[in-house]
Amino acid sequence: MELNESKLIEREITLRNMRLSSEVTETRRSLVRWLALSLGIINPGESRLGAVPVLDAMLHLQFNERKDPDIEELSGYIQAAWGPINEKTLRYHLLQMKKGNIIGNAKGRFFFIGPGVGDKYDEVAWVNNYFNSEISPIREKIITAVTELKKR
Repeated sequence: MELNESKLIEREITLRNMRLSSEVTETRRSLVRWLALSLGIINPGESRLGAVPVLDAMLHLQFNERKDPDIEELSGYIQAAWGPINEKTLRYHLLQMKKGNIIGNAKGRFFFIGPGVGDKYDEVAWVNNYFNSEISPIREKIITAVTELKKR
């Protein structure tokens, strides 16, 4: 019996182990782009970079200003820091990040999906939660598969 592998895929996660060089850490823009590449929000060589200012706005508003922004606040930050952004483009990139389980939204406000317990405005807690919620289930399934193989 042959498996239809595409039906088994629940979700794909792209994480890139990238060198964090001194050139990357020189500016906020290069750090945000590095983070977007590392988290798979954008791809290497991608010319459409609309997701980068959206990610920057989310990072700044959530972790620096400690609030869950709405569309108007996100647009205002992007306008001031990066230049104009079309609302449709902004919403598209927010939806893509939501599909990637990076952000969530409720009552018109957007937020990084944080820990169930603890400070939702703590960037370290967010990163740890992201890795635990996204990577741990995959690790557990691989352990189960390897354990099953060992029995055969």
